[in-house]
Amino acid sequence: MKFSEYTTKKSEEVLSELKTSEKGLSEKEALNRLESSGFNEIKSKETGLFGVFLKQFKSSFVYLLLIASFIAFLINERIDSVVILVFVLINVSLGFFQEARAEKAVALLKKYLSAKTRVLREGKLKLIDKKFLVPGDVILVEPGSVIPADLRILKVNNFLVDETVLSGESVPIAKIPDPLSKKTSEFFKAKNIVFAGTSVISGEAKGVVIGTGKNMVLGEITKLVSQIKKESIYEKDLVKFSRLILKIVLVTVVFLFLANTIIHGQANFFDFLIFCIALIVSILPEALPLVVTFSLSEGALKLAKKKVVVKRLAALEDLGNIEILCTDKTGTITENKLFLEKIFSVDKEKCLLYGLFCSPYVKEEIESVKDPFDIALFDKTPSIVRQNLKKIKTIFEIPFGPARLRNSVLLDDLEKKRILIVRGAPEVILKLSSSFKRESDRKEIKKAMAEEGRKGKRILAVAFKEFDKSNYSEKDEKGLTFLGYFSFKDPLKKTAGEAIRLAKKLGIRIKIITGDSLEVAGQVGKEVGLLEDSQKVILGEKLDSLSVKNFKKACDEFSVFARISPTTKYRIVRSLQENYEVGFLGEGINDAPALKASNLAIAVDGAADVSKEVADIILLKKDLKVIINGIKKGRNIFSNINKYIKCTIASNFGNFYSIACISLFIPFLPMLPIQILLVNLLSDFPLIAVASDKVDVEELRKPKLYRLNNFIFLIILLALVSTIFDFTFFAIFRRVEPSFLRTLWFIESILTEIFLIFSIRTSRLFFKTKRPSFLLLFISLITIIITIILPFTELGHKNFHFVSLPFSYLSIVLLLIIGYFILSEIVKLSYFRYRKRLN
Repeated sequence: MKFSEYTTKKSEEVLSELKTSEKGLSEKEALNRLESSGFNEIKSKETGLFGVFLKQFKSSFVYLLLIASFIAFLINERIDSVVILVFVLINVSLGFFQEARAEKAVALLKKYLSAKTRVLREGKLKLIDKKFLVPGDVILVEPGSVIPADLRILKVNNFLVDETVLSGESVPIAKIPDPLSKKTSEFFKAKNIVFAGTSVISGEAKGVVIGTGKNMVLGEITKLVSQIKKESIYEKDLVKFSRLILKIVLVTVVFLFLANTIIHGQANFFDFLIFCIALIVSILPEALPLVVTFSLSEGALKLAKKKVVVKRLAALEDLGNIEILCTDKTGTITENKLFLEKIFSVDKEKCLLYGLFCSPYVKEEIESVKDPFDIALFDKTPSIVRQNLKKIKTIFEIPFGPARLRNSVLLDDLEKKRILIVRGAPEVILKLSSSFKRESDRKEIKKAMAEEGRKGKRILAVAFKEFDKSNYSEKDEKGLTFLGYFSFKDPLKKTAGEAIRLAKKLGIRIKIITGDSLEVAGQVGKEVGLLEDSQKVILGEKLDSLSVKNFKKACDEFSVFARISPTTKYRIVRSLQENYEVGFLGEGINDAPALKASNLAIAVDGAADVSKEVADIILLKKDLKVIINGIKKGRNIFSNINKYIKCTIASNFGNFYSIACISLFIPFLPMLPIQILLVNLLSDFPLIAVASDKVDVEELRKPKLYRLNNFIFLIILLALVSTIFDFTFFAIFRRVEPSFLRTLWFIESILTEIFLIFSIRTSRLFFKTKRPSFLLLFISLITIIITIILPFTELGHKNFHFVSLPFSYLSIVLLLIIGYFILSEIVKLSYFRYRKRLN
């Protein structure tokens, strides 16, 4: 049945038709319905292993190699054709292996994340995975929840929903439980229906599930609410960089081909065509996707073990780029385990009781309470007072909201008097209270609360008034009698100070943005080592009053922000983004705008659904140190990917132009196509291992300085060094037999590239840095052994046209390689010394 059929029916009729009640289904009935309705999910098309394998062939590099193989086959170079196909297979297999691992990594990471919903089963509230919801289930939704299925509303309390994912309109929609006067099939007119994928802005509601899985509104609902894949800045830069290289290479090769045809005629047309294709393949960083995939998947799995779950692998690069991390203090810097220290009231027992009347403990259907204030109050409550809570039933309430900074309830107290109780931020409650014996009492209370705040305590105030109506609005929350306030202690996490110190070492600026008071925020900032003066805190009210220029200046200068609204959080992030890469760590519904705006959105596992929905990274453990270590890991990955690019482009460009130019001046090819491809393959193995390498502290501290576009000049210089030594090599061996020259150049090409890895992996002198990783050393050694031994084997002679070399030739090549390495080190050190002076 379509949702329109339920719009005109009363709640009782809907429940009857679905064969359920307000107490929900039994577990047995829910299980039976699950078998018939299936899981509450719309399965998106997943890429299987075969799809991953086919994807490896969708590459310009593979197309070029297949064309070369086909041409070789046509001109009866059958062995070359087969060997080229073997290269294709090796490249495809390596890519398939790593991407399959990445797919597995993503699937594994998804297991850490599950969307939970509160459902009534046989009158008892349970927390279940949303995929187990069935038609007829009765569920409760609250601010921050993403609606898990299509629901017919049964009860509401100040309930507003954001239907942006369906309508594109950001104006919150008020929902009602009453039947409509006439049916509607238009979702934006269905005021008593809420749809899967929309999110709760404020209030609470109870609803019955009318549609799950493929029977929910819009068959493509998952496309609308799922995280859209977005490329990182680094990914976009790599695409642009690769296209630029490809254009340069293609223009060069076309010129080379035409020049060769003019100089040498048509005699070796097909041979030279294959040679040109091999040249193109040799310069393109075809292992780059492999290196990136390997780095990101390995990094994501390691981070997952440290309680950091990456929702999209590319977010790891963004994680490494973060310069400013904005975070709340509660739970990340402090324990978020409040302890009630004092009750400041003339009637402490009444104050405690009224404070608890505003908590979920008075609701029969709520079995567990998450709010740390409520838990702390309940822990200090005598058993006789706890028993009195069961006698109270809430008549009406308005939930806490980040803009209100309070919640309120209407109920009949133990003496059957109808009272309105308001509980929340002390300055708000004081403003709403007018019943004081003396006006000086207000000032004394305010002064006493400020003193508690300066000690780092969190304050919760309570006020009330007698009220004779059955419901109320926010306008009625005034003229209250101030009853008292509670002082809570929220101790710092043991790791907080260490996390701040590590952040400073990495050059990451931490900014605490909290809804707490100035005093509490300032004291925490001072205790954790972020502030020297606990008063150097800016209030949201002050911040909002500033001009655009001064707002931007204040956002940059201040490290602690107090009493900040969701809108101001958003503005702070946007302002900082003008000059920095900004990460935002949040968990509440009020954090969602700032999370969406940030370069990297980080949410904790217990965050509101809407916040987790927009997050790039989920923290399974709410600890600042966890995310700082994650940033460090992200920078490590980012740095190692850059090492690969710098090394392969510098080396390949040098060899490319050397071979291209020399081919015009000799009557034979300086290297056969199959030999060029072998050089390309063997030299990529140690380069792939760079992903596991260690990184200098300087790169971890200042990642922007080590971005790829800052090293174009260094790459050109190193390519020039490579070209100089290639010409030197040719000058020495120009008179030897072609087979000798090709074999020697094969050895020289691979060994120079391996040596360059150990030079370019650091900005320091190569032996004054961290030791290379074991994997890099091991694969490099294996590649060197294969490179030197292969020309002396039968396999090298028959399949790759190598010849055995005299020791004297090898000695000269070794001396050239040492000279090349020394000159590369001198150029590199000079370059970084020059850059250091500029910075």
